[in-house]
Amino acid sequence: MTAASIAGSGPFPPDQMAVREPAGAATVVDLDGLPEVDFGDTEGELTRRGVLRRDVDACGQTLAGHETISPVFAEDRLVLLWAGDPARTPEGVAAGTTLAEVRHRYPQARHLDAPPGRHRFDGLLARDGDRAYLFLHDGRTVRKVIAGYADWAQRAFEEGHGPC
Repeated sequence: MTAASIAGSGPFPPDQMAVREPAGAATVVDLDGLPEVDFGDTEGELTRRGVLRRDVDACGQTLAGHETISPVFAEDRLVLLWAGDPARTPEGVAAGTTLAEVRHRYPQARHLDAPPGRHRFDGLLARDGDRAYLFLHDGRTVRKVIAGYADWAQRAFEEGHGPC
């Protein structure tokens, strides 16, 4: 993940800002990304469209209208989305979902053990072709949902990198 760029491209004009979701709305993050954000999009494209922001008080860039979702870029391309509550997968998995429910909805998910002696969560990797969901969990419930390219999700888990 060393190549992952967290540097922003600067603020964008107010007339190009995306409309925020209503309070309580759950954003669906799928294996393509979000409705207006696709994996593989460049930082420049997202900035021009008014979707990528770094003018908010957060750890790195955010997506306009999706302040609980953090983008991760590598070689100027969007490779992962770290999704916080209330974002969910199309199958309804979000932070707080039980592991039993995740295993039911993603039976092919592979368990990943966090390295011993580290303060990191274990994971479940649900891969579909070159894309995957990585569900970080505390042994009982999902703590974080990550979606994107499978190789980058695996690498983020192994190296312990996050969006900040």
